[in-house]
Amino acid sequence: MSVPELTPQDLKAILEFTTTLARKAGELILEGSEAIQAVSAESNVNEKKNSVDLVTEYDVRVEELVKKELGIKYPNFKFIGEESYSAGSRPPLTDEPTFCVDPIDGTTNFVHGFPFACISLGLIYKRRPVLGVIYNPFLNHLYSGVKGQGSHLSQANGEPKRLPLASPPKPLPSLNQALIAVEWGSDRSETTISAKAASFSRLAGNPAQGILGGKMAHSLRSMGSAALNYGMVAQGSLDLYWEIGCWPWDVCAGIVIAEEAGGLVTGSHDVFAATSTSDKFGDVTEDILTGRKYVVVRAIGDTSDEKGVDAQRRIIKEFYDSVQDVAPN
Repeated sequence: MSVPELTPQDLKAILEFTTTLARKAGELILEGSEAIQAVSAESNVNEKKNSVDLVTEYDVRVEELVKKELGIKYPNFKFIGEESYSAGSRPPLTDEPTFCVDPIDGTTNFVHGFPFACISLGLIYKRRPVLGVIYNPFLNHLYSGVKGQGSHLSQANGEPKRLPLASPPKPLPSLNQALIAVEWGSDRSETTISAKAASFSRLAGNPAQGILGGKMAHSLRSMGSAALNYGMVAQGSLDLYWEIGCWPWDVCAGIVIAEEAGGLVTGSHDVFAATSTSDKFGDVTEDILTGRKYVVVRAIGDTSDEKGVDAQRRIIKEFYDSVQDVAPN
């Protein structure tokens, strides 16, 4: 079967539909959050449904809602979702249009009522991310992006703002002026936690006060949502985000949004080393999308001495020279 061609107009129409759908899913996410908070406040220890049950229930309900609506509107498109994938439905990527969805990204935040959880809805076409919508219903922030058409942030139903918010983007001389997003992740084994803690120490630490190789980054942040970290890099509020262990549905939408805002995405240290001086640098291939190791750095403005893309390359190298690689679980 031949792969349908998606024109820029097609993508614009898909963006309009998926934006509306993301907001609809957001209403269900808020409903779930309220239900979880109600259970958490219940003093009866024999309550039939605890918060873990409700997280699973609403993860599934949001994914089913999105999958159903997308299937009706785009019956010839494939679908990869966190819940269906983990249940054993694991379609490989093809050239065909494929929606890639995380129904609730930031589930720990969702459980605690910390307002950084979202739906992440991406579209992969010819094995590349081409469209992304990320909606945080708690703050009513909606990020969107289409390959070749830019990315935007809508806040409180206001007019969409082109990303990055600062134009032209600010320079970034070194990591010691960077606000960096890092995450602890779900793998809490001694090997992984020790490696991450050592990396975080070097990024934040002061070499003059005993931290060997310390970079004195401006600060580190752990927001608890891969998708929203990408959105914050796209808008320019975070300078860099590093992640190990995510899946394509966590990052697909965010990759498009960040790239369309001038950000640069690459994979593991080895991928960066192999591509940083080639014309493949910044090309998010299928291997990078599914590789579970990611670095994204925000748009950086040109200076009289350095092009923005060269600054992005330099910052990523400085970063990777400072952290310790770990294998995703």
